[in-house]
Amino acid sequence: MTKIHNDPATFTEDAMRGFCMVNERYVRAVRGGVVRRSPGPDGKVAVLVGGGTGHYPAFAGWVGPGFADGAVVGNIFSAPSAQYAQSVARASERGGGVIFAYGNHAGDVMNFGMATQALLDAGVDARQVVVTDDIHAAGTDEISRRRGIAGDFTVFKVLGAAAETGAPIDEVERLGNLANNRTRTVGIGLSGCTMPGKAEPLFTVEAGTMAIGLGLHGEPGITTVELGTAADIAHHLVEPLLAEDPGDDRRIAVVLNGLGTTKYEELFLLWAEIAPLLTAAGYDLVEPEVGEIVTSLDMGGVSLTITWLNDELEPLWRAACDTPAWRRGTTVASASAQTPTPASVEDGAGAEEAADVVEIPEATAASLEHARSAVRAAEKALAAILANEAELGRLDAVAGDGDHGRGMTRGVSAACVGAREAARAGAGLGTTIARAGEAWADAAGGTSGVLWGSALGAAGRRLGDGDVDPARVAAAVEEFVGTIGGLGGARVGDKTMLDAMAPFSASLGAEIGSGPGAAEAAVRAAEAAAQATADLEPRIGRARPNAGRSRGAPDPGAVSFALIARAVVASLAAEDERC
Repeated sequence: MTKIHNDPATFTEDAMRGFCMVNERYVRAVRGGVVRRSPGPDGKVAVLVGGGTGHYPAFAGWVGPGFADGAVVGNIFSAPSAQYAQSVARASERGGGVIFAYGNHAGDVMNFGMATQALLDAGVDARQVVVTDDIHAAGTDEISRRRGIAGDFTVFKVLGAAAETGAPIDEVERLGNLANNRTRTVGIGLSGCTMPGKAEPLFTVEAGTMAIGLGLHGEPGITTVELGTAADIAHHLVEPLLAEDPGDDRRIAVVLNGLGTTKYEELFLLWAEIAPLLTAAGYDLVEPEVGEIVTSLDMGGVSLTITWLNDELEPLWRAACDTPAWRRGTTVASASAQTPTPASVEDGAGAEEAADVVEIPEATAASLEHARSAVRAAEKALAAILANEAELGRLDAVAGDGDHGRGMTRGVSAACVGAREAARAGAGLGTTIARAGEAWADAAGGTSGVLWGSALGAAGRRLGDGDVDPARVAAAVEEFVGTIGGLGGARVGDKTMLDAMAPFSASLGAEIGSGPGAAEAAVRAAEAAAQATADLEPRIGRARPNAGRSRGAPDPGAVSFALIARAVVASLAAEDERC
């Protein structure tokens, strides 16, 4: 899985191209993902699932009659951008509204949330159903903080089946949330997964042990115990789930899921231990599923999901569907099978992109020159991130999913292109920086994509395209940091990039009038603060469930900000010297 590639940086795009080729009777590519080749009837609610790649058959593999109307596709283990989500929604919407369904991860929440609001502003009824099934991610008193893992499958299936009946959006949303409230998952890891192009896995599991409470993005488990026999594993999976039984029905949908390299024979053997435990507890197993449902590249391990059914949910779980990766029963082609979504959105072309063309505001001569300096500084920042990509990934893998280095490379690369194109088109400093932010958010997705993209946009608007003075620069930096904190919900001390950004802004604001040394002092403050995050434990984000593992390693987001700040300030200082 991780050894076959052309360029690891385009692994997702290359894989999706092949997926669409082999499944052309089911799906067609649009900008940001795929949609059903034959859409549902007019007035149908469009159910759109999505998240990062690396989890096949989730999410594109579930697009088809009876299941999802489209899938929004992000980079490996990274949330798709808000722009991608809007694009797929516009290609799928049939007049009944749109429901985005996704797992509870910070980047997905931010990007799908922004897409939902943008659609609402455009007059499209848009909703969200967020899956929170991972019982080890938080306690029963904090269910809203739990991650969405393999329970995505049963919740999405209920949503898709409900929408296929022609139910209105309020009812489809209600049933999706009902399914989520009655779904729980436990996962165990037997070996870590390896990102394409990398030689080492994101984490390792010691021989003879298993990691309990792993995440689907390569995050290590919460605790490690002795591996034991298949019977022992079955008890580790079943008992925590049954402890959260709502107690009002004995019918359950059960999914035993392989995470990537655990063989089907092993899954069947394990199921032979799990099923008797469930039937002995008095449960009626309804259409159980065993196989690779939600994977994590080449991770070894399994997860067990239970959805407690009732009279509303059981027929939706049993309902027919026909998708590239999963089929049940017999579906009937929709009446609109011969009236597909307009070809103008095929592969992301057409009216949607044309609508994004925005006139370049007039700028002063000084602002035009500053814009060119900003482009050169962005290119220096990219060089710094490229030189440290592996280390940023290593820091992220300590307690997270290990994709921070690659995500930053993707984001800064896109920002450089966006800034360069804006400056060539005659944009001033503020517009150039804002365009860089738009490109970053669009290409990178994930938490860092939406945060950096939005923050650069806010800073660019504060700077404007007129002449700037030191006070305006300091105010723009303050706006940048405030946007990060407002969107991400983080505070200083939560072990995020904000821990380096806030000292940088404070130092620059205090010293900006003292001369050219102010920026250097701000960089040193950011670098010291980034290293000091090694003494903290994360309180939000993907690393939070593994907070203890994080102590001793600095936050990768704080480190990457310090690297960018150092590169940008050095680039601007060198230009001042040449002048």
